[in-house]
Amino acid sequence: MPQLDLDRGGLDAVPPEALADPGLHRLSLYANEISELPDRVWDLVELRVLNVADNRLTSLSPRIGELRHLHTLDLGHNAFRALPDELGELPELTEYLYLSDNELTVFPESLCRLGKLKYLGCTDNRIDVLPPAIAGLRSLRELRLYHNGLRALPEEIGSLPALRELHLRGNRITRLPSAVGSLRELRQLDLRDNGLVELPSALLELSKLDKLDLRWNKDLRLPPWLPDLEARGCYVLL
Repeated sequence: MPQLDLDRGGLDAVPPEALADPGLHRLSLYANEISELPDRVWDLVELRVLNVADNRLTSLSPRIGELRHLHTLDLGHNAFRALPDELGELPELTEYLYLSDNELTVFPESLCRLGKLKYLGCTDNRIDVLPPAIAGLRSLRELRLYHNGLRALPEEIGSLPALRELHLRGNRITRLPSAVGSLRELRQLDLRDNGLVELPSALLELSKLDKLDLRWNKDLRLPPWLPDLEARGCYVLL
């Protein structure tokens, strides 16, 4: 697979000659000082993997939508405040989308069109609301949203039939919707350091749940059915 790794090169710009091969399948520019991606990146239409994490990027060209073969995209540890709608038009973005440690205040609703995506990381941003359209992420297996400003989850969170891990540590959630009981593939639910006051009995419906982390929710009233969950083999941390 033709690939180019320029990780940790101290680059503040991408050398034009580095992008001369139109057949590149993998391009990694991880941990440089790049503040803008050149247009020639979007001419690499055979790319499968693009890693531009840990740079100084603040915006992403709408031409990202031209990378129709991309299955893995890492935009983490930059300074993005918004993302183009074209990001939701990548039909093969199936494996991994990492947006953590940016400056997003709104969950990009265009992402909800990525119906084949398996992993989405949006941790360490300032997102305070999830849109109902999140139900479109029907192939998602792992969703990481810890360290944001979420106060609630939409009922549509229960419309993610493949979800196995849901990480919500460090938000401001006080209650969970009963729809979480529809997440029948869920194995791990991390609710540490929120403002939980109660838990829905619908959690008892999660037959595959093997880890429930409830630490650092000082006002949480423990339900009488919690021992039943533990007796079934779920490891509960309090």
